[in-house]
Amino acid sequence: MTDTAETRARRLLRRATAGVPEDDYPVTHIADLPARHARATDWPGWVPDAVLAAVTATGVDRPWEHQVEAASTAWSGHNVVVATGTSSGKSLAYQLPVLSRLATDGRATALYLSPTKALAGDQLRSVSDMDIPGVRPARYDGDTPQSERGWVRDHARWVFTNPDMLHRGILPAHPRWARFFRGLSYVVVDECHGYRGVFGSHVALLLRRLRRIARRYGADPVFVLASATTAEPAEFAGRLLGADCVAVTDDASPHGARTVALWEPPLLGELAGENDAPVRRSAGAEAARILAELVIEGARTLAFVRSRRGAELTALGAQRILAEVAPGLADKVAAYRAGYLPEERRALESALLDGELLGVATTNALELGVDISGLDAVVIAGYPGTLASFWQQSGRAGRAGDDALVVFVARDDPLDTYLAHHPKALLERPVEAAVLDPTNPYVLAPHLACAAAESALTVKELDDFGGDAARSVLDGLVADSLLRRRPSGWYWTSRDRPHSDVDIRGSGVEQVAVVEADTSRLLGTVDGAAACGTVHPGAVYLHRGESYVVDELDLEQGIAFVHAEDPEWSTSARDVVDIEILDTVEKRTYGGVTVNLGYVAVTSRVVGYLRRLPSGEVLDHVPLDLPEQVLHTRAVWYTIAEPLLCGADEGPGTRTGVEPARVPGALHAAEHAAIGLLPLFATCDRWDIGGVSTAVHADTGEATVFVHDGHPGGAGFADRGYAAFVPWLTATRDAVISCECPAGCPSCVQSPKCGNGNEPLDKAGAVAVLDLVLAAVGEAAAAHDHSDAHAAEDSTGTT
Repeated sequence: MTDTAETRARRLLRRATAGVPEDDYPVTHIADLPARHARATDWPGWVPDAVLAAVTATGVDRPWEHQVEAASTAWSGHNVVVATGTSSGKSLAYQLPVLSRLATDGRATALYLSPTKALAGDQLRSVSDMDIPGVRPARYDGDTPQSERGWVRDHARWVFTNPDMLHRGILPAHPRWARFFRGLSYVVVDECHGYRGVFGSHVALLLRRLRRIARRYGADPVFVLASATTAEPAEFAGRLLGADCVAVTDDASPHGARTVALWEPPLLGELAGENDAPVRRSAGAEAARILAELVIEGARTLAFVRSRRGAELTALGAQRILAEVAPGLADKVAAYRAGYLPEERRALESALLDGELLGVATTNALELGVDISGLDAVVIAGYPGTLASFWQQSGRAGRAGDDALVVFVARDDPLDTYLAHHPKALLERPVEAAVLDPTNPYVLAPHLACAAAESALTVKELDDFGGDAARSVLDGLVADSLLRRRPSGWYWTSRDRPHSDVDIRGSGVEQVAVVEADTSRLLGTVDGAAACGTVHPGAVYLHRGESYVVDELDLEQGIAFVHAEDPEWSTSARDVVDIEILDTVEKRTYGGVTVNLGYVAVTSRVVGYLRRLPSGEVLDHVPLDLPEQVLHTRAVWYTIAEPLLCGADEGPGTRTGVEPARVPGALHAAEHAAIGLLPLFATCDRWDIGGVSTAVHADTGEATVFVHDGHPGGAGFADRGYAAFVPWLTATRDAVISCECPAGCPSCVQSPKCGNGNEPLDKAGAVAVLDLVLAAVGEAAAAHDHSDAHAAEDSTGTT
């Protein structure tokens, strides 16, 4: 980058830190990322003149190399995933082959799927504006009027929808879509990196159902997937589709240079959190101050905040600061989130692009697909869960030829703290692979029921749905009289189709409706398995940025009654948990340490909740009396033999292990820290996983630490922890050591959802436990390598 460009980025950073005392300087690392220059190429010869004219009229003179590579791969009949950065023109990569097919084959149709209705609307608008004769694009989702749906089924050639509508509205009614399915040539799966965990497993099975119905009508569509940069994109896309897929990953689009600053908010000496632990200034409050400073500097800035409520509060905080120091700029800041009307969103997007707005606090609604890029700065308040999301969000900053600033503000959380002090883990580590498991029986069963209701399942179709795993699940559905087995296949037995009972964005289990008591208005649903922890009496429930308080939870009826209220505190449930080992699938032994992967039954009961202020200060603990719940899932766990864990006294003040009285707190702290760091290795949030630790577990007879998936049947997170056990625990140990607190805080070993109120916790003991485990694994690995070396020498006859 040029000296001038570097000076601008550093000037923005100096402005962001204006007025910060030197002893509280929050920036832990600064990195300068170089610019990337464009590599353009010629238009493919197969693009019809009408399509080429329409595309070039949008301002695209020449395509970039990766766009042509992906488009040509799809045009030749191969499934393709284009996995490149933000604003790299992935839309053109699928528009070219789809529009070309529709323009040259009057019977051809295409389907576009996106995770959000907003993104589908944006892409529909882009295609409609090209106005290519005969394409007839149309939207088909929950907002499409009933009066228009018949026309879409009978006449539209490129249908824009989402997985929810495909599942509930299109596949169950496939005979009415016969014309569309007969001509189905392309299926576009946009922002596919978002299909991970349980939701990704649902979508993977949904796509298998889609391919199956298309084959029924004689079609074999080509799939074009668009993804943020992700690890193993071909393998991931193949798992998602259930079919081979070619990956295009070499990004040829231009991008300006970026300066990335890692920022850790200071500890607040005047406030104390749970058990008097120190509390940091919140990432949202810090982001509001940074946003205000950058707006004063005239920098167009996006601040990404984890929640809808957080986005609103960050925008309000920045507006208050500006009202005091620069009143004329207060109206230059706004919030942006899902739940806004389409016209409101478009107005905000236009105002930001035009410079009418300078600062916008947003959820990840502006991470996915919407064409907002070339900004002067991006503030990321809290790690967004995956490296793919981090680079998607930071990619909104920077224009070709100009540099920009990216500020990552760490939350009071072990993972964020670790990243703030280990920049290579954030800036130099390859992005993670998305995790999904289509063979999870809790997810597979409802989709097999839906598939059978759409068209009888045959034996030869089972391989697409997991082979033996599918057959086992089908046997269970037959035993429950949901399906009937006949020589020709499996048949759905009821008049009522099962689709409406399957929530593809949930766990696959029964939902609890959230209802406003005064109006009887349905606000939303939550997974039945999570209801006691999220909509218990007294819980603060957020819906579309509005705040409600739960009055009553009726588990038998599946209803939570709420009233509108906006208290100053948030709530977090506290529960007691027990865990039983059902089956050990894999096991590794390292001296006195064993590492295991398998199935467990987690029994939990919510016993109360904390009311907490935005500062982190705890107001009180409110007890609850709710029933037990049992979760069958997968877990990774390690055990430590007593002689290794407790060691022996070697004189006054000297011990080789952990004192017996400190073991429960040490294991508990190590468990919390491990849960906090697993999202670094598995694409999950800490709320997707749970843990249990005990000094002597009934099933192992030894000190044991469990980390389990929070979804029935598992979502692949524990498996990823087992596979990355050593780097995972190494990062966990580093995170605990690098935290500056004396005895444990939310940045290292405290958990916001601990059922025991974060008692007992022993920070130093956790380090000792992790040291023991890693040393045992390291010694066993060294011994193994040594024996392999001897075996090699013996086989070659050398000494």
